[in-house]
Amino acid sequence: MPMSDVEQTPLKHTALHAQHVALGAKMVPFAGYDMPVQYPMGVLKEHLHTREKAGLFDVSHMGQVFLMPADNDFATAAKALEKLVPADIQTLEPGQQRYSQFLNADGGILDDLMISRLAMPGYEHVLYLVVNAGCKDADYAHLEAHMPENVSVMIKDETLSLVALQGPRAADVLAKFAPAVKDLVFMTHTDLELSGSLESPVWAHISRSGYTGEDGYEISAKHEDMVRLVEALLAHDDVEPVGLGARDSLRLEAGLCLYGHDIDTTVSPIEAGLFWSIQKHRRSADAGYLGAARVAADIANKSSKRLVGILPEGRAPAREHTEVQDMDGNTIGEITSGGFGPTAGGPVAMGYVSRKFTKAGTDVQLIVRGKARPAKIVKLPFAPHNYYRGA
Repeated sequence: MPMSDVEQTPLKHTALHAQHVALGAKMVPFAGYDMPVQYPMGVLKEHLHTREKAGLFDVSHMGQVFLMPADNDFATAAKALEKLVPADIQTLEPGQQRYSQFLNADGGILDDLMISRLAMPGYEHVLYLVVNAGCKDADYAHLEAHMPENVSVMIKDETLSLVALQGPRAADVLAKFAPAVKDLVFMTHTDLELSGSLESPVWAHISRSGYTGEDGYEISAKHEDMVRLVEALLAHDDVEPVGLGARDSLRLEAGLCLYGHDIDTTVSPIEAGLFWSIQKHRRSADAGYLGAARVAADIANKSSKRLVGILPEGRAPAREHTEVQDMDGNTIGEITSGGFGPTAGGPVAMGYVSRKFTKAGTDVQLIVRGKARPAKIVKLPFAPHNYYRGA
């Protein structure tokens, strides 16, 4: 039997690949890349270290793209992007960042993404997007197909790396390289030089954001500069490298959706509990973006299912695709993400259930290996968010 095209395609490497290998990482295929799933410390300790100190994640496999309006008018780029996402882009101030989703015409989620308006003098008209690794090629094609001729789509994956420094010590650590990063608040960003212990400065785009529920930063820099920066960050006693395994358990405890699991083209932002990411004047059927009619209908008609937190009793985790039943044995939904929550101290899960069962405290049962196990619907997140919103 011939090998599939996927099997024949060699895995891509991030610029930090050699460092992962040198650090003893266990490497696995992920979204077309050879990525570290864990280091010798192990997933559990990596997870807890991030909650207690600072974890460093290589997320360079994600897509980085700039939208450049030919007339240097921010409104041109913002209006063009607003045709593809439900978020309000035109009101973004320089240095602001916003979470949103690409939707298809039926209101299903093609991908979720971060959108920033640059703050560098002379570049305030530019939008910077970070998209998921597994979706980025489709996202780029989607952007190319829908952007007007006067808005260029500039993909920077071949020149820029991206890392996330996450945890309560992240601000103190990064401030040793540039004190100004402490002034950033959650969902804002800046461009500046990092120096400190570096032999020569690194110019970086830094946002106070991340996907662990903790305070922290995402840092974008040129490949060769990122290699030096990562080496310097890891030299700090509070910083440990963290792989995809702990990244997943951290975001699950934080109640954050993972594309391809908790969100995909079969669900709308409203069903996924992302109503908060759609500004009030963008919630009508005539808002002008792909899928607006579905979003408005789901708001008005109280969509039939919703994403909820699910807390299994006992120690056995409920994995993805586990059936959720009501106490009479009727199927009411399915787990989309599940596993052990180190901070929560037991199994945690998220999934979709029929709307009448979404109230916190509702008893349900999970069918694990053919046996019904008790669980409860709970309010997300499982671990508190510790984002820095200002002193």
